[in-house]
Amino acid sequence: MNALPATKDRSSMSLHTFLLSKNAPLKLALSALCIWSLAACQPTDSSSADKNDTQAGKQDDSSLSTERSQNIEALAGVSMQQLASFDPQEIKQGGDTGISITSAESYSKPSSNLTASRKGSFFIGNAFFQQPWVVAPASTDSRDGLGALFNVAACQSCHVKDGRGHAPMSSEDDADSLLIRLSMPATTDEQRQQLQDSQIEKVVHPMYGGQLQDRGIQGVPAEARIAVQWTDKPVTFADGYVETLRAPTFELTKPGYGAFDDEMMVSPRIALPMIGLGLLEQIPDADIKKQASQTPNNKNSDGISGKFNWVMDPQTGKHALGRFGWKAGQTKLITQNQSAFNEDMGLTSNIRPHESCMPSQTACIKATTGADEQGNGKTPVEVNDEVAKFVEFYTRNLAVPHRRNADDKLVLAGKKRFYDMGCQSCHTPRYQLPKTDDDHLEQHGQVIYPYTDLLLHDMGDDLADRTIAGKLPAKDTQVEFLANSYEWRTPALWGIGLAQNVDPQATFLHDGRARTLMEAVLWHGGEAEKQRQKVLKLDKQGRAELNAFLKSL
Repeated sequence: MNALPATKDRSSMSLHTFLLSKNAPLKLALSALCIWSLAACQPTDSSSADKNDTQAGKQDDSSLSTERSQNIEALAGVSMQQLASFDPQEIKQGGDTGISITSAESYSKPSSNLTASRKGSFFIGNAFFQQPWVVAPASTDSRDGLGALFNVAACQSCHVKDGRGHAPMSSEDDADSLLIRLSMPATTDEQRQQLQDSQIEKVVHPMYGGQLQDRGIQGVPAEARIAVQWTDKPVTFADGYVETLRAPTFELTKPGYGAFDDEMMVSPRIALPMIGLGLLEQIPDADIKKQASQTPNNKNSDGISGKFNWVMDPQTGKHALGRFGWKAGQTKLITQNQSAFNEDMGLTSNIRPHESCMPSQTACIKATTGADEQGNGKTPVEVNDEVAKFVEFYTRNLAVPHRRNADDKLVLAGKKRFYDMGCQSCHTPRYQLPKTDDDHLEQHGQVIYPYTDLLLHDMGDDLADRTIAGKLPAKDTQVEFLANSYEWRTPALWGIGLAQNVDPQATFLHDGRARTLMEAVLWHGGEAEKQRQKVLKLDKQGRAELNAFLKSL
């Protein structure tokens, strides 16, 4: 496993050491948030030398619908022309929470407006994030209870330096920062109705559940081994330049609990970066909903649709808007964190109090747990509420790095292409956050530039999940509440240019197939197919401009 470097802050080091002691008043916990982010959007097909280029920010009907343009301007509070031009305020993508760091630590710093009195909570959460859990019973009883089935022992194994994950490069590689979600097609009227009403997330596999766990503690067989094969896929631009993509074929080998069903759907997902999550959480539901297509066929005049996921909140038992995860299946950070504890690490909490064992997995069910009494009649759990709150605070306050070279001519030319093409139809650039009555003080009232609408979009057959037998499911097959196999939440683009500074192995798109930002752009299909075709008309200068803009984010 990849270990995160210890913080150099003297006070946090002493606090970290204190928390690790046997007599510490708080239990150490971790969160394995496999939550991510990249779907770079597309530029214009015109050369920078083309003097007939439209004015920056001016849209034609084929690139951006009038309704969508008006929505973006209303959310931003400024005109489209201003958004498309150099804006000094946009350098601070995360508003006053942001930082000016471009090193490997650029995803791992606290919000810059975090007061000294609140930094302690951040560094406690940081300690939770880094330390691995161990199998129960153990002398380290403040953080035992790993498994019995699990994917990783520490969140930093998925989110290396708080960054994005990568797919295995070969069949011998471990899938530490990639996991496989599973689902089955509905076979009864009751199941179909439950999915339609968002009463259940999915129909789980009867033996393997809703997520494949490729590790088990001693005496508990792992569910399977994850392997991947890569196939080159050359794509040729209009000027003859060839970009070689790689298409993955994921395989599950050595099944531990019986054969897989051919119709079982398999969804590989790499870990998402941790930056700016607290800011995304503060975007009002109404601002996300108003961006969803309101037309009868769920498509605007530009061919772009968008829908919000409507999910069952495990904390409240009520329906709520989904905004986190690759398919927007989680409502807020506290539920995302505790779901990841449970599914990725086999740890129980008050929101997810049951071990991630299926009824037929008897060795998993019988394994010793690290659960402790919580008092007040609560079920014994391995991650108590106090630990969960520190983890939530940490994940809420990881700062977004500032943009670099935002006023560079090449960058601005690439930004113009991005806007001329209407990429902001999915990658909404700017939001003005409200001041609410919660304790999220650092996020209150910030103006942010995340470049996401947090909606689900059909990205085409190439990016769709398939069955274990390699077949595409029907479009009406729900795999995560209202989301189908073809639909993916628009990930935020902020910080994307530093992803490989943080971890040179970081990759892009939900399954990590894209090694570069241009590869990610060229995999876009479905609603973005028209834009992809225009990207393929870019000459060398146009490609350099687009890449420069994306790298500046």
